[in-house]
Amino acid sequence: MSARHRVAGLDGLRGLLALYVVVHHCWLICFPGYPANTGPAWGGWLIHGRLAVVAFIVLSGFSLAIAPARDGWRLGGGWRFAGRRARRILPAYWAALLVSLVLAAVAGPLPMSHAPSWRTVVVYGLMLQDFVAVPAPNGAFWSIAVEAALYVAFPLLLLVMARCGPIVTLAVACLPMVLAGPGAAIGYTWEMAPLFTMGMVAAGVATRAASTGRRGWWWLSGLAGAPVLAVILGNGPVWTARHYFWVDLASGPAIALLLVAIATGRRDGFLTSRPMTLLGNCSYSLYLMHVPVIALVALAVGTTSFLLLVALAAPAAVLTATMFAALFERPFLSPGRDRAGEAGTVVAART
Repeated sequence: MSARHRVAGLDGLRGLLALYVVVHHCWLICFPGYPANTGPAWGGWLIHGRLAVVAFIVLSGFSLAIAPARDGWRLGGGWRFAGRRARRILPAYWAALLVSLVLAAVAGPLPMSHAPSWRTVVVYGLMLQDFVAVPAPNGAFWSIAVEAALYVAFPLLLLVMARCGPIVTLAVACLPMVLAGPGAAIGYTWEMAPLFTMGMVAAGVATRAASTGRRGWWWLSGLAGAPVLAVILGNGPVWTARHYFWVDLASGPAIALLLVAIATGRRDGFLTSRPMTLLGNCSYSLYLMHVPVIALVALAVGTTSFLLLVALAAPAAVLTATMFAALFERPFLSPGRDRAGEAGTVVAART
């Protein structure tokens, strides 16, 4: 995405989501038993890391589609798009995969990682982990494969959007899950495809809203999200985890409307502050590297104190991510391009 297509605040939102995932995994290490919350009640909101990934997926569709939405839904070249995506996500991902594989093999059993095999190396190296079950060297990597698969589908979804509009595009994205049925073990990619498409639709809405000056999107996002929040609070984490497919879909519109609100709102708020922007600039690396950092800190200090683990692991993860991004992200960015538009993943955090 070029500078003229930059949406202020998206970097900050990515950083905030990535930081939440870090704290979420600290919580799971200190209070095992997921999906039940075995920790203090005040921290129950930290157990829903899956919803942060949902937000990343919607944000990914939005970020990738905002430039095409302003240009008649034209992609500007499929191979060019594929090359930008590959340069943006593969170097950092492969470097993080190597670090995770070495730690999992050398340091022994670590939280959120398993001893790798050659099959693990091949499957994760090719980003096939959503379709082929192997032990995970890094528990956060599942969403990277989802994002990669959605990138492959993105040009097709753009074509459908240009010719048939948002309703048909959403229907196409939902078709695999409709045919397989909810709960079918066909991979997270198909579950997340409608959410990714909601982000694309939101990009079109934001483009039109910017030209008409319409406001009120914050209120609409809140109204869409309030019933979902009420259901989650009323039924608890175990029920929510068992019904994540429906909870994810219900959360999608609220997240999409939130992105429209950010895109059409103030450009000098919290999400655009320098600390949040800096955090967003390394959010992809933070997502990739936080699991081994947390695991090593937990191994060193134990898991009896959640607050101590967060106080040590979160800054260590951010510092590691900052250095990691300098080595494996920024050197591969296309000259003159906006990092916010070039990032990918929940999954990846920089979507």
